[in-house]
Amino acid sequence: MSPALATTTGERTAVVGRGRMGSALVAAMPHWRGPFGRGFDGTLTAIDDTHGTAWRADVVVLAVPDGEIARAAASLHPGALVGHTAGALGLDVLAPHECFAIHPLMTVPLTGADFRGAGAAIAGSTPRALDLARTIAADLGMHPFEIADTDRSAYHAAASIASNFLVTLEDAAETLLATAGGDRRMLVPLARAALENWADHGGPAALTGPIARGDDATVARQRAAVAERRPDLLALFDAMCERTRALAARRSSRTG
Repeated sequence: MSPALATTTGERTAVVGRGRMGSALVAAMPHWRGPFGRGFDGTLTAIDDTHGTAWRADVVVLAVPDGEIARAAASLHPGALVGHTAGALGLDVLAPHECFAIHPLMTVPLTGADFRGAGAAIAGSTPRALDLARTIAADLGMHPFEIADTDRSAYHAAASIASNFLVTLEDAAETLLATAGGDRRMLVPLARAALENWADHGGPAALTGPIARGDDATVARQRAAVAERRPDLLALFDAMCERTRALAARRSSRTG
């Protein structure tokens, strides 16, 4: 590996994409350059370069929307080692560059991000590219793990369920609670405790509530309330009850 690639905090790494991820990466890696807009070819002219000399990136990290990655990669000069931060895409969108992928398994809020402690799904088209992805993850304080291209859609779907769908589910709970005069702050300790319990023990052992206890009468009363007050949530409630009964059955089979 060349000296420029051996130190990922060097000034010859550029980030393309001015959204949350690109901005957060540059903030976390202050020697990286950017974030640049789409169409950046990996080269800075003497006028643009603050050091007053021509500059060409050895490494370019594309933090652009998934549908723009292939186009952004095609704009880059040959010879650059190119990476993307997409969770669901493989390395084929970066061809013909030597390339890597690094997907931080975390949410990047509007206020920025602290990558430390998060997981990072990595891949590389060559041993050098994979090693670079692993090094970048370590420099950001993340825990890298390899995900094959054929597994990335399933991996990303799991991430969406764990994050995006969780927010959707909590929003549904907040919406229903509002009909009783409450707000989401009342639910936060409960939600946090449930998440930590799942993290520590897994789904079957962490499950509590009327379905886990086999209290069908209480579930029926809950369903009637949802149907009356927020019928738009009834299909979601029924689907979650079905899945929760299956989870409860898994626990029973383990303890039976």
